[in-house]
Amino acid sequence: MVFYRCTVLFPDWAYKPAWSPGSRQVQLWHFLLELLGRGEGGAIGWGGEWGEFVIRDPERLARLWGERKGKPHMNYDKLSRALRYYYNKRILHKTKGKRFTYKFNFSKLILVNYPGYPPFPLSSGTLTLPLCAPSSWEL
Repeated sequence: MVFYRCTVLFPDWAYKPAWSPGSRQVQLWHFLLELLGRGEGGAIGWGGEWGEFVIRDPERLARLWGERKGKPHMNYDKLSRALRYYYNKRILHKTKGKRFTYKFNFSKLILVNYPGYPPFPLSSGTLTLPLCAPSSWEL
């Protein structure tokens, strides 16, 4: 019997902040990836599907975002408005039927924010990375 260990893998650029600590230039999508990469389990966590994430504590997430941006009056209504802005850009979308659940469109993020990445063409516009590997594999 082979047991599988599931790990969500993303390109290195998704976790490396491109700004200095305390910078107000950070984009919300990048901030969310940073929290997800750090395992900020109280406010946000990965969902069941590739690129899907769940906001577990909306007000805490809004507070963290407000602290990062230097906006002490940030609340979830304002943060969710920023998330909806990404729908038209196709950076992420709301997962239907699941409350506080969204899904990143990594292909779009790569094409818009990192035009030279990856150095090879993507098949049908998607980036596929393994989600699960046998537990004997080193990740």
